[in-house]
Amino acid sequence: MINRNILRRTAVITAVSAFLSGSLTGCGAGSAVSSYDFTMKLSDIKTGDVSSPGVAVHDPSILKADGKYYIYGSHMTAAVSDDLKNWKMTADKYMKTNPVYGQIYDVADEAFAYAGDKTSAIKTDDGATHVWAPDVIYNRKKGLYYMYYCTSSTWNASNLCYGTSESPAGPFIWQKAIIYSGFNYKTLKDTDVCGYVDEDYAHRHYIKNGAYNYEDYPNAIDPSVFYDKEGRMWMVYGSWSGGIYLLEIDEETGDVIHPKVSEKDMGEPSDGGSFTDPYYGKRLLGGGHISIEGPYIIYDESTDLYYLFVSYGSLTSNGGYQIRVFRSKTVDGEYEDMNGAYPVKSARHEDFGLKLSGNYKLPGLEKAYMATGHNSALIDDDGKKYVVYHTRFNDGGEGHSPRVHQMFMNEEGWPCMLPYQTQGESISGEGYDRKMLTGRYFVESQGNDISSDIANPVIMYLNDDGSVIGRETEGFWETGEKTPYMKITIDGVTYSGIFCEMKDEAGASVMVFAAVGNNTTLWGVRYL
Repeated sequence: MINRNILRRTAVITAVSAFLSGSLTGCGAGSAVSSYDFTMKLSDIKTGDVSSPGVAVHDPSILKADGKYYIYGSHMTAAVSDDLKNWKMTADKYMKTNPVYGQIYDVADEAFAYAGDKTSAIKTDDGATHVWAPDVIYNRKKGLYYMYYCTSSTWNASNLCYGTSESPAGPFIWQKAIIYSGFNYKTLKDTDVCGYVDEDYAHRHYIKNGAYNYEDYPNAIDPSVFYDKEGRMWMVYGSWSGGIYLLEIDEETGDVIHPKVSEKDMGEPSDGGSFTDPYYGKRLLGGGHISIEGPYIIYDESTDLYYLFVSYGSLTSNGGYQIRVFRSKTVDGEYEDMNGAYPVKSARHEDFGLKLSGNYKLPGLEKAYMATGHNSALIDDDGKKYVVYHTRFNDGGEGHSPRVHQMFMNEEGWPCMLPYQTQGESISGEGYDRKMLTGRYFVESQGNDISSDIANPVIMYLNDDGSVIGRETEGFWETGEKTPYMKITIDGVTYSGIFCEMKDEAGASVMVFAAVGNNTTLWGVRYL
């Protein structure tokens, strides 16, 4: 049987040192193990400079426009790239001269009237300006680029707003605020809430014990806007607090469309399941102030499914930040994981959602990637699919950098993210020669935990006869002829994914597999 403490997480430094030097022993795979070399030999592998992109865009949201790739991030940042790897900063810092966001200061009295500034109705805790998590979409009907973002004062007092531009490079002209959260009896008057529900309803539902009912209703942050397969616009948003919510967008105006639902038909927010509120929309996941944020939805025509990405954990280097994904046949859910479930209010949420990445170290990386999260996603003009996120590093600091990884859908329609940042690789639709697939792999599981632990690889062999041999592991793998799809079974869990030839972070040629099973991701790396 596989030693899951070794495969999934190597948390004790002394154990890591012993493991990497090959001093751990075991015979779980039988006497045949003696004919294999399970030492890591990481010193023989060149490492790449993981901080090479040279830009810091937190919470990156991607847009493809005019043949270029744009990412927009919190704290008024933005960057542009031609290849999804080399980025040039185009906006940074809170200042009136910021070419993408700076116009907001011309209307600061209106833009920050409710939240996000020391002068707001709900003042920022630290007296600083907070403009977070922008997302840009091209509005097909208006022929303009719309940026949705949030201004935020406290951990639950926020405002969703939007601005427009004729260019993806900006400047984005502030238009209006559309959703409010974090109010109490006194500051309710500073919102538009009572324009859509009566004051009695707002008092009974949105305010609890004199303060905002954050366990059931959302923090108005992290918006992302998308088109469904019918051409309708939607906005998914929310964070910790009351969970992730969905509202339709009026393409003509850019405003939200508040649901017309009666109180008796909306459902009960406190019972933990999904429900629809006449102001905030439909709750899809979460609630009860569990860690869940950064929602992003894409529709994939190849699978005819909607994919909802979220982040768990805390965004600091040691906060266990990570990417999870759910999917649905319809735009408004239910969004479910590989086990047909999703986190409800106050659930043990680490048990739900396919984990694409967390903290990990792979050969070819100079440092471990930490707190990989708050992602967006892109289906490019050529059909290639990408996950875009920010990562920190295990270097003792909180510096961060954007990363873009290609992902593929497996035979069951679940996303498999490649282990290294994209360098223009393409999957072979005809599959690969079996000699390229067999041999010595660095194999790593992302696990399902939310912690500061770093996932580390172990050595396994994929043999020509279909067997898998590790130091304490037996399993089997398979792939069909003229297909990149594969399956690997370890410890009774079958992971379904793909093979792909690509480059590691240092530019070395590798054959990798990326496979998913039981809500976790399994990576394998073989040097060619």
